[in-house]
Amino acid sequence: MRNLAGPLVLGVILTVSAAAEAEPVSEKRSIINNYADIAQAIYEDSLDTARKLQKAITAFLAKPNAAHLKAARQAWLAAREPYQTSETYRFGNPIVDDWEGKVNAWPLDEGLIDYVDPSYGKASDANPLFTTNVIANKKFAYAGQTVDASKITKELLAETLHEIGKVEANVATGYHAVEFLLWGQDLNGTGPGAGDRPWTDYAKGRACTHGNCDRRGQYLKVATDLLVGDLGWMAAQWAPGGSARKQLADGGEDEGLAAMLAGMGSLSYGELAGERMKLGLLLHDPEEEHDCFSDNTHNSHYRDVVGIRAVYVGEYQRVSGKPVKGPSLSQLVAKIDPALDGELRAKLDKTVGALAALKKRAETVEAYDQMIGKDNKAGNAAVQAAIDALTEQTKSIERVVAALKLQPIRFEGSESLDDPAKVFK
Repeated sequence: MRNLAGPLVLGVILTVSAAAEAEPVSEKRSIINNYADIAQAIYEDSLDTARKLQKAITAFLAKPNAAHLKAARQAWLAAREPYQTSETYRFGNPIVDDWEGKVNAWPLDEGLIDYVDPSYGKASDANPLFTTNVIANKKFAYAGQTVDASKITKELLAETLHEIGKVEANVATGYHAVEFLLWGQDLNGTGPGAGDRPWTDYAKGRACTHGNCDRRGQYLKVATDLLVGDLGWMAAQWAPGGSARKQLADGGEDEGLAAMLAGMGSLSYGELAGERMKLGLLLHDPEEEHDCFSDNTHNSHYRDVVGIRAVYVGEYQRVSGKPVKGPSLSQLVAKIDPALDGELRAKLDKTVGALAALKKRAETVEAYDQMIGKDNKAGNAAVQAAIDALTEQTKSIERVVAALKLQPIRFEGSESLDDPAKVFK
C-alpha cells in the first residue's frame, strides 16, 4: 500500500459536547451534513432502481422469454449507475466498507454458482469450491462436512456460500452474482461480445437448457431479493437517525472532512486507477474488468468518477427529481486557497472527461475488455489516459488535505501503480 500523504491512518473519532451541539451549525458541519444528504439520496436511488430490477426479474421468471430477459438486463444496467456513484463513500466510512462486500464483491469464481464452459477449468489451488455448481448440486462436500444446498435461501447464499472458506472469489451475492445469472460467462476474451446466456436457461419443462432451470430461477430471485434488502439497510443508515449519519455527527468536524477526502483519494488512486484499471491493462486480461459478464465496465468506471466529483462540489443529480446540493468542500477550499480549488476542480473535470471519452469509445468502437487487450495501442491509450487523470487528481486531493490542516490520510494503494514488477511475480 502506498502512503500518499503521510503515515497516520484516518480513524480518530471525537465526541461532540452538548454545548457544541447547541451552537449554530458551522460551515464545516454544514458541509458534512450535505455529504450525508448526498449519500442518502444515492443509496435511495440505488434502492429504487434495484426494486425495478427485482420487478423485471419477477416478470422474467414468471414468463421466461427473450424480451423479458432483455428487460431484466436493462434494469440491471440502470441499477448499476446510482450504486457506482456511491463508491467514494466506502473508503471514508467503515460502516460502508464493512458492508460493501455483500453487494459489490468481485471478481467471482462463477463455477461456485452455476455451470461453466470447459475452458474455465476443473480445479483451482486457491479455491476448493471452484466448480461446485450449487445450482446443479443440492449437496456438496466441504471441509469434511456435507453442505445442504437443497433449498436455495437467503441464509444459504449470504451466510453459508458467500466468501465460504474465507475465499474472496466465492462471491454468492450482490450485483455481480445477479449479473452472471443474467448474462452468463463472457467467453469472447478480448474479442467483441459480452455474455450471452440463453433465456431458455430459465425455461420450464423440456425447453430448459443446461438443466436445473427451476433452481437457477430460485437463485436469481433470492440473490436479487438479498440485493434489495442490503441496499434498503444502507439507505436507512444514511437517513436521519441512521448509524452512518450518527457516526459523522458524533465525530469531530475535521474527522468528517477527512472521511470525505479519504473516500475521494482512495477510490481515485488505489481502487479505480490501480486495481480496477492498471492491473487489467498490465496483464491485458479481460477477466480484470469490473462488470465482466455484461461488458458494462465503462459505465461503472464513469459513475465512480462522477461520484468523486459530487462529493467535492457538494451536488448530486438524482435519478429522477431535483439535485441534492449544499455547502461543499470546494467552497471551503476556495476561501483558503482559490488556486488550489480551481486546480482540483479542473482535474476532476478532466478525469470525468477522460472517463466520458472511454465510455463513448466503448459505446461506438469496442468494449472495455477489448481496450485492455494486448497490441491494442489506441484502446490501451484511452485506458491509460483515464489512469493518468485519476493519479493526477489524487495529488491535488493530497494538497487539499494539507491546506485544510487535517491529519495526514493514508489513501489506498495498488502494486500495479506503486510497484508494477510485483504484479508479474
